[in-house]
Amino acid sequence: MAHPAACLFDLDGLLLDTEPLHAQAWRDAARSFGTDLDPLQLLALRGRRRLDCADQVLAWIRDAGHPCDSRESLLAVRQPIAEQLLVQAPAMAGAERLVRSCHGLGVPMALATSSSSAAVELKAAPHRWLELIVTRVHGDDPNLAAGKPAPDAFLLAAARLGVDAASCWAFEDSPAGAMAAAAAGCRVHVLLTEATQNVQFPLGSVLLKSLEEVVL
Repeated sequence: MAHPAACLFDLDGLLLDTEPLHAQAWRDAARSFGTDLDPLQLLALRGRRRLDCADQVLAWIRDAGHPCDSRESLLAVRQPIAEQLLVQAPAMAGAERLVRSCHGLGVPMALATSSSSAAVELKAAPHRWLELIVTRVHGDDPNLAAGKPAPDAFLLAAARLGVDAASCWAFEDSPAGAMAAAAAGCRVHVLLTEATQNVQFPLGSVLLKSLEEVVL
C-alpha cells in the first residue's frame, strides 16, 4: 500500500488525552458563573479554538440568565484550571508509535491543532516524541484565517509541507476537526471515544477504536 503524502495530526484527544481535562476546565469555569454544561455542550466544544469556545460558553452562561462580564472574565477563571490539569495529560494509546513510524518511514508530518502555541508547549513538554513533528499550525497562527470546522488548519499544514491536502491522511477525534479535514479534501481518520460513538462523521471517514490500528 502506498504511503500518504503526509500525515496531519490533531493534538487534543488524538495524540494526547486532554479532552476530558479541557471539558473539566470549561465545566468548572461555567459553574463559577452559575451554569452547568451538559455532555452535548461539552462535546460541541471539542476541537475548536479556545477563544471560539469561550464565546460559545459565554453565550450559554448568558442564555441561562447568569451574569458574566466578558470573554476575558470567563478565561481568567478557566485558564488557571486548565493549565494545572493539562500538564498531567498522558499520551493516547498508539500515538507515540504512530508518530515514530511516520518518522522512520520518511512520511512528512504536521500538527494541525486548535490549541495556541503556548498551550501546545505546556502539554507537549513531558512528551519529547512530539518534537518529531516539526511543522505545526496552531490555533493562534497568524496565517490561520478560521478555526475548525473550517478547513484552513489542514490546508495550511499541507501547504507548509509542500503537498496536496487531498493526498494526505488527517487524524482527528472531534466532529469539528473531522469536518475541517474532510472540507480540506484529506482522507479522514477518526479516533472514536465513548462520547462520539454515535456521532455522524463525514462520509468515507476511517473510524478507529485506537491509533494502534493504523497501518502505514
